[in-house]
Amino acid sequence: MGHCTPAADVAPREPIPPLTDADRAAAFPTLEHAHMAHGATTWRRLDIDHLEAWDDGDARGQAWEGKASWGGDIHRAWLRSSGERSGGHLESAQVELRYSRAVARWWDVVAGIRRDWGEAPSRTRLGVGVQGIAPYMFEVSAIAYAGEGGGVSADLEAEYDLRFTNRLVLQPALEVELNTKDDPQRGIGRGLSTVEAGLRVRYEVTRRFAPYVGVVHERAFGRTADLHAEDGEAARDTRWVAGVKLWF
Repeated sequence: MGHCTPAADVAPREPIPPLTDADRAAAFPTLEHAHMAHGATTWRRLDIDHLEAWDDGDARGQAWEGKASWGGDIHRAWLRSSGERSGGHLESAQVELRYSRAVARWWDVVAGIRRDWGEAPSRTRLGVGVQGIAPYMFEVSAIAYAGEGGGVSADLEAEYDLRFTNRLVLQPALEVELNTKDDPQRGIGRGLSTVEAGLRVRYEVTRRFAPYVGVVHERAFGRTADLHAEDGEAARDTRWVAGVKLWF
């Protein structure tokens, strides 16, 4: 009906001015390194992985395992300790000072010194190996030790956290010890010496505090089992444990 007419070419009421160098500088300022906020370059942490007790009918016992670390992403110092008491006296204990250096994503090369003591004669040994996180988030370590007592021993450890919920976690763990030489004074034989398998279920009340219950089975093999039998000890042992896991 002739009501629609072409739009007239008219200038906008507020034309957009062309960009200037000042506009670009304001939109993309030059960041000065001195004014940037950075996080901490070193970290400190204390983990009490196992602080537990058991009662197997014949004796009551306690065990602990923990580590403290200090350092950055590449270099880090570690202080580790573990041990067991049974029947009111110390059976075995160890403390280890390690240095680690990251060599790949999730993997460190470690070196250190370890001191063992308890019912058997004390030993001081030097260690070197690797630790890290394997595919599927398995935490693993493989350390070889040499020193007092002769021969070389190897400790292999692996553990995994299987989360049922954000708070309920099942943790299987495995520790294997191998030796190249008999050490009768410590009840250790060459070859595959001992294997310890644990299964613990913890409830994380907070990320820093988690009580748990579980079962631990330890077995001696070969010459080590023979030395246990000579001392009147069983070659295998299974016990129920209850404890707490902490970190600070």
